[in-house]
Amino acid sequence: MKAGVVHAREDIRFEDIEKPKAAPGKVVVKVKYTGICGSDVPRVNGDACHYYPNVLGHEFSGVVDEVGEGVTSLKKGDRVAGIPLVPCMKCDDCQKGNYSLCKHYSFIGSREYGSFAEYVSVPEKNAVRFDDSVSFEKGALFEPATVALHGLRRVDYKGGKNVAILGGGTIGMLTAQWAKIFGAKSVTVFDILDERLDLAKRLGADYAVNSGKPDFMNEVDEITNGKGFDYVYETAGNTITMKMAFKLAANKAGVCFIGTPTRELSFTVDEWEALNRKEFNLTGSWMSYSAPFPGDEWELTAHYFGTGELKYDDSFIFKKIPLKDIAKAFEMFKTPGTVKGKILIDSEQ
Repeated sequence: MKAGVVHAREDIRFEDIEKPKAAPGKVVVKVKYTGICGSDVPRVNGDACHYYPNVLGHEFSGVVDEVGEGVTSLKKGDRVAGIPLVPCMKCDDCQKGNYSLCKHYSFIGSREYGSFAEYVSVPEKNAVRFDDSVSFEKGALFEPATVALHGLRRVDYKGGKNVAILGGGTIGMLTAQWAKIFGAKSVTVFDILDERLDLAKRLGADYAVNSGKPDFMNEVDEITNGKGFDYVYETAGNTITMKMAFKLAANKAGVCFIGTPTRELSFTVDEWEALNRKEFNLTGSWMSYSAPFPGDEWELTAHYFGTGELKYDDSFIFKKIPLKDIAKAFEMFKTPGTVKGKILIDSEQ
């Protein structure tokens, strides 16, 4: 089969490798689309790849092509989304159902060969079926959608409250939608790009605030009657928005950092005092799994994409690029600001 194989830093090649077989307990998926995740970029353009040669790709959709011995829940022809984490199932964290915290895990698309290929082999539990009405483009967004839902639940989320989403990227838009699905009184998305704010409104956000404007806090006071937000979700991993969360949180708020930071971060005395005085709870979120594995984050994503309540917008996708041109896709990430949305790698082109 053909695959995009990473051989060294800035060296990903479209070449022939052996097609995987359907081992016992596993299925082989004929890949349709794979999203390029932010974590893939430093593995190709930097030194973060675990080993060479390697086949990355973990946000994928496709069709079950072969079924291994003992597999009962899937059959050839099923439309599926990939579930990349392969926990050990033996450590204390796994025994408690905290699979994201497993220290002995494998991961499809980084620690073992992934979906930047025509076919990928995964354990039976690492593929979730979705309905024929759900497009393969949506299927490739299951993994970020589950990340968003897991983050929503990392605080004691309840409906009927005011919610702030900091960052209007893919994760932010999905987190905003989950907040609405589960009964938010209002959802406000913050970003500095008007096109992202327009998209947020199209996807159901009640308010969209340009936080690059000097007087944006006046809008916050109007929305929340000067009380701040009951829940604040930071999804960009940006120093500015992470610090902004301290300002936007209401008394006794729940604040979750979903975005992955890329720079050192420090807080002023006043910012930390805000945490003390408001007594808000600050936590983080990592991946998208719960018990029983892989968790209802995945079942609910399949359900709500199927009903249409979890909305997909064409502007989520920046470009669809054939697998043979995968090196060109990663070249785009070398120029900041070039990639505006998700790049999908099409393994059938």
